[in-house]
Amino acid sequence: MDMNLGKRKRTFFCLFLFCLIIGVILFQYFSEDKNKSKEAIVMVDLTNKLVQEAEEYAKSHHLFLQLEYQYHYDIEKDHIISQNIDSGVFIKEGVKLQLVVSKGQVPDEVYSKFGVNELGRVPIMMYHGIIPIENEDTEYIGGNVDKDGYNRTVEAFREDLEFYYKSGYRMIRLQDYIDGNIEVELGYSPLILTFDDGNENNFKVLGESNGELIIDPDCAVGVLEEFKKKYPDYGVTATFFLNSSLFGQEQYNDKILKWLVEHGYDIGNHTMNHVDFTEIGIEDTNREVGGVYSLLDNIIPGKYVSIVALPFGSPYQKTHDNYSAIIDSNYYGKLYHTIGALRVGWEASVSCFDIDFDPLFLKRIRAYDNGGMEFDIEMNFKLLESNRFVSDGDKDTIVILQDDLGKVGKTDKRVISYSRD
Repeated sequence: MDMNLGKRKRTFFCLFLFCLIIGVILFQYFSEDKNKSKEAIVMVDLTNKLVQEAEEYAKSHHLFLQLEYQYHYDIEKDHIISQNIDSGVFIKEGVKLQLVVSKGQVPDEVYSKFGVNELGRVPIMMYHGIIPIENEDTEYIGGNVDKDGYNRTVEAFREDLEFYYKSGYRMIRLQDYIDGNIEVELGYSPLILTFDDGNENNFKVLGESNGELIIDPDCAVGVLEEFKKKYPDYGVTATFFLNSSLFGQEQYNDKILKWLVEHGYDIGNHTMNHVDFTEIGIEDTNREVGGVYSLLDNIIPGKYVSIVALPFGSPYQKTHDNYSAIIDSNYYGKLYHTIGALRVGWEASVSCFDIDFDPLFLKRIRAYDNGGMEFDIEMNFKLLESNRFVSDGDKDTIVILQDDLGKVGKTDKRVISYSRD
């Protein structure tokens, strides 16, 4: 009995040891296989490939696939336009792969449906002060704080932004307009915001917290940031044209400028002392324009826009003797070149693709209320109903009506014409 018991124990031990070894081998095998599946792979270039190929690629590598469809003139239908992960980048399973897929060329009926017209006019809105009071607290019409409406109540400014958005406008940078880089969704229209004078109420700092500026929610930028969150597709941005005092907050001015350019806003030139160019000479003009450029060079070098908002709209004509000094100024031996100049104006500017487009003498709309008269906001946007710029959704093409082919200026972009019949 003892011998049989000993044999059984040895047999059981051998069997246990065998099972243990097999278990370890299987564990290592499956662990290695699992680890292999988690090993990084190199992202491939899926552009121009069929969407079915991309789907198979995503499935085989356990990627979370997200597709967005857009019309495209050059990429065939159901082929990939772009991907969010560059080829050659190492990725692991579970990452999000976002692909834009072509719907093919836009048919004329789509252009007609949305009334696409990229030779239409573009509103460049001119604001100055944004005053933190309600409309009923002013003695003037609508949201005007002064007789001529150069200052708006914060209530009116919020109403303006709401009106623009619901009227189908989306903001773009002034620089992009000048460069002919209009990136607005199909069927929507570009809108440009500008602010002159660098009023404290454009960007009012209430203090700092952990190194971050605390922005008054009722100043212009505070309201714009509010709308940036409210409408993520609005493309909220603006260009602020400054004098030598910048935003009038000496302890914060540098930080304000840096904050603005880091958050998608632009800084431009409004002369050192807000001069009337018809009352000074060329040397003073050089100092007034070049001085601001030099000031910005010291704070945000290479990050401001070389655009001048002409104080009072002067000199009113490009033939004025000082005009050339506004465009090319010399400040203590350093040359500055201006690529765009804004008038005070009264109506929307022509399309940047129009043969008559002149970036050095652009019109603006004064953002004020006047009962729909004298080119106020209401009057201008009624006029725009019949001739506004309506985007085709593709920044690389210019879509116009066939009858307007002769009105397109010099361009490297593809021009597409269609009939609205």
